[in-house]
Amino acid sequence: MEPQVKEKIETTVRQMLEESDMNEVTEHKIRKLASEKLGINLSEAKYKAFVKEVVASFLDELKAKEEEEEEEAAADDGNKGSSNQEYDDDGDLIVCKLNDKRKVTIQEFRGKTLVSIREYYKKDGKELPTSKGISLTEEQWSGFRKNISNIEKAIEKMKARTM
Repeated sequence: MEPQVKEKIETTVRQMLEESDMNEVTEHKIRKLASEKLGINLSEAKYKAFVKEVVASFLDELKAKEEEEEEEAAADDGNKGSSNQEYDDDGDLIVCKLNDKRKVTIQEFRGKTLVSIREYYKKDGKELPTSKGISLTEEQWSGFRKNISNIEKAIEKMKARTM
């Protein structure tokens, strides 16, 4: 498929999705409307797969945007009242505890904000981070978040294979 045709199809499909009621529209309806608008039979296999890809990408972006807005709203709500945020012994914000030994924290390191997921140990009554874990920059975290649905799909495929 020529790049110009791909771009035309993607632009048209995305525009239709943006203007549609997501509770009413289906991929089939979008494909049919875009076919009429472009004068191309998008039900042919080579086009159908591409349209499906564009729709899936759009939905993933929409979901990520909604989740981001929910997180921002929750953060705004958390900042309005008294602060019930918890900090570790190094002063890093604890976002959540994954279990007794693992935590997700937000920290500043060399002028960069990091999302840190790591194991902790106790020493002299203090919980201290171990080297076991990972710290992600904001950019890396954003890339990770955008791929959560792909990770979940891969997990489901692996579960299906083991059954």
